[in-house]
Amino acid sequence: MAEKNPVVPTKAWHGDDLLELKFPDAWEVITCKMNGHHSPKLDEAGMRKAFANPIGTKTIAELAKERTEAVIIIDDMTRPTRIADFIHIVLEELKEGGIKDENIRFVMALGAHGAYVRTDFVKKLGEDVVARYPVYNHNVYENCTLMGKTTRATRVFVNSEVAKCDLKIGIGSIVPHLYTGFGGGAKILFPGVCSMESIEANHESLRHTAVQASQGSEIALGKYKQNAMRLDMVEAARIAGLDIIINSLVNCNRDNTALFVGDVEEAYLAGAAIAEHHYATQIQKDADIIIANCYSKGSEALLSLPACLPFFLSEPAKDFVMMVNAPEGQVTHYIYGVFGKTTGGRHYQELPAVSLLPGLNQMIIYSPMGDKTGEQWLSLKESVTVRSWDDVIDRLKASRGDKAKAAVIPDATIQYFPE
Repeated sequence: MAEKNPVVPTKAWHGDDLLELKFPDAWEVITCKMNGHHSPKLDEAGMRKAFANPIGTKTIAELAKERTEAVIIIDDMTRPTRIADFIHIVLEELKEGGIKDENIRFVMALGAHGAYVRTDFVKKLGEDVVARYPVYNHNVYENCTLMGKTTRATRVFVNSEVAKCDLKIGIGSIVPHLYTGFGGGAKILFPGVCSMESIEANHESLRHTAVQASQGSEIALGKYKQNAMRLDMVEAARIAGLDIIINSLVNCNRDNTALFVGDVEEAYLAGAAIAEHHYATQIQKDADIIIANCYSKGSEALLSLPACLPFFLSEPAKDFVMMVNAPEGQVTHYIYGVFGKTTGGRHYQELPAVSLLPGLNQMIIYSPMGDKTGEQWLSLKESVTVRSWDDVIDRLKASRGDKAKAAVIPDATIQYFPE
């Protein structure tokens, strides 16, 4: 879609501002919108219908009648899910099922991410919920209970508070994921509230992707059906007794456009089947410049680079602009993150040079906030970081001249480009 000055969303969870991008008049500018970009926000009736008709399970109220202690596992601030929009329905059903307020708690599924604070919990759940119920961070290094072992020999150590509750509810969103194809589903429990030992064992799949591929598994963006890494997560969630999930799809404003409530795998597969089309985006092969806005997962902005790799497979070599406008900076990540000038998490690796990536001419990081630590994690060698959009345009004009074709991706952290 041709737009001279496209408008993109920025600052997820921090005001959700809109930013107009201005380009030279002679340039052709195409906005690459995902199919679900303008999908309407799900209304109250639509949300209640999803809860009243769960996929493959009883309703939350029916499950609650047989249980006494409930834990609601919620995704963290690196995910776009606006849980406050529908958490009241979950709590109503728990009350209907007879579970008292003092027997309900929330755990934020951090996986290997750093901890959050009250203001973050309020953004996810709302003031009333945080004042009424305890919300805990998951501790990836302590207080985890062994609940079993998967057929891949992954030992499933689960957050002890989660483990001791006899009703386990998971809430998150189904969006494209670099490893599991699409997020959501079992990921809310594993890695969400599992130990570092369990997470690292599961991530060993990534070290053997060639072997997995030879066995029919696909560990890649948009590939979820025969994904060995994801299926290990599903098995772990069943071992741990995850009773029901609530997964949303989101549009480019992070509005919930659909809810899939039910069994950890059946509801997920129903949602992922829709997500394949919802987040799919048509590629502009002849673009000279790729502008990748990082919005929904702005604190994991590096995800935009592999998402855009299909652009780099066609001529000419591209100028790549990563737009990082996240006030909180880049997420603390105990597996992949940076923790010093030359040190990082367990699987931390220094990024390669721009010149070593085929199809990439130059890389510009547009980071108006200023985040040297985060930029250390984002910056390929030979890339450049600038603070103003005018500086971005000046560098692009120096590379492309007075005429160019630019492709703007409104949210490169949740869009994907299927073959």
